[in-house]
Amino acid sequence: MNKHRIIALTILILAAVLLRFLPHPPNFTPIAALALFSGVIFRDRVMALAMPIGVMLVSDLFLGWHNTIPFVYVAFALMVFLGRSLQNHATVGYIAGGGITGAMLFFLITNFGVWISGTMYPATWEGLVAAYVAAVPFLHNMILGTLFYSAVLFGAFHFTERLVPSIREGSGHLRA
Repeated sequence: MNKHRIIALTILILAAVLLRFLPHPPNFTPIAALALFSGVIFRDRVMALAMPIGVMLVSDLFLGWHNTIPFVYVAFALMVFLGRSLQNHATVGYIAGGGITGAMLFFLITNFGVWISGTMYPATWEGLVAAYVAAVPFLHNMILGTLFYSAVLFGAFHFTERLVPSIREGSGHLRA
């Protein structure tokens, strides 16, 4: 990967880290979009996974830990693999669909984690339903945040590739 491309990607990733520390509505963060973006951009699976998980680890050192973190990290890892499935279809429609699908995965996985942790809802079918129902407002923010930040990340990178041709790698735009 060339140095200009590395600099452009590093700036986008650092911006994602910093945005996590700014005030925002619950679940309206760039991390899901970064996971999708990393899956599309990086050919190397380890690098693709390292980006969003690394951002989460660094920011969670300051923001704190909770008992559902493993579920959050698994959800973001699955979003990376969802992004990898879009590598040859990185169009606005597919990215938007991937963002919505990723937000739904996050919703299903993390709220299952909240329920199974047993600290907020009873370990019954009704408790599981209650956990999902209570989380619906967060789903709205997750979808909007993922779509917004996907547009920002993919758009900024695409614009930068056009503005600075040395960032492009071969003929496959949006890949690292």
